[in-house]
Amino acid sequence: MGEMTNIKSLNLNENRIIRGSLIPLSKLANLQTLSLSNNRIGMDRDGDLTIVGPHLPTLSAKLKLIKIDHNYLTTIPKSIYAPTLLKLEKIDLAFNQIAVIPQGFCENLASCLTELNLDNNLITSLPVEMGALVKLKSLSLQSNKIHVLNTTFDERNPQPLPEELFTKTPLIDLNLKGNNMTNGQLNEFKGFEVFLKRRALLKSKNIHGGALTDLGVCGLE
Repeated sequence: MGEMTNIKSLNLNENRIIRGSLIPLSKLANLQTLSLSNNRIGMDRDGDLTIVGPHLPTLSAKLKLIKIDHNYLTTIPKSIYAPTLLKLEKIDLAFNQIAVIPQGFCENLASCLTELNLDNNLITSLPVEMGALVKLKSLSLQSNKIHVLNTTFDERNPQPLPEELFTKTPLIDLNLKGNNMTNGQLNEFKGFEVFLKRRALLKSKNIHGGALTDLGVCGLE
């Protein structure tokens, strides 16, 4: 793999790749698209879930898209939110066991990330730092563990999706289907009205231009 330094796209889906076994990727300086779906990157050689050692090596600064869904991950690999990845636009982390957005993720990807897929993980809430993602337009959190008891939010009952996500990002596509909350509750979230106005404006522009866009509200009933 190290001899293929000019490769721009690499698909290693559906293998048995485990944690720490992709060191040669660090030599692919021109890599722009990396697909690692359906592997075992969250596991060690004994087949156990592990957080010891890096999941992935240093990745190309030219990387624009990475798919690492279905990989038994319990944390987001540090390599995919390194501060050198200034062109990384799309990340797919669906179908893992991730519960937390780590410190540094939003800060390091603030100027580039446009799409983030965290479907079918263990997310219960997002940090206020999500507001730093000033290019984020699409966020999918389908079938996570987001739960709303009531919408009287305070320190003991914080809003699981921070106001900053709605007000400081250009988010227009949000999928919350399969979480334990309702559309009515979502409408009471601080900042959500800003999100709705932004989507309504987009819909109006699309209709005026002759195109219809499905802008159903976040997959909730």
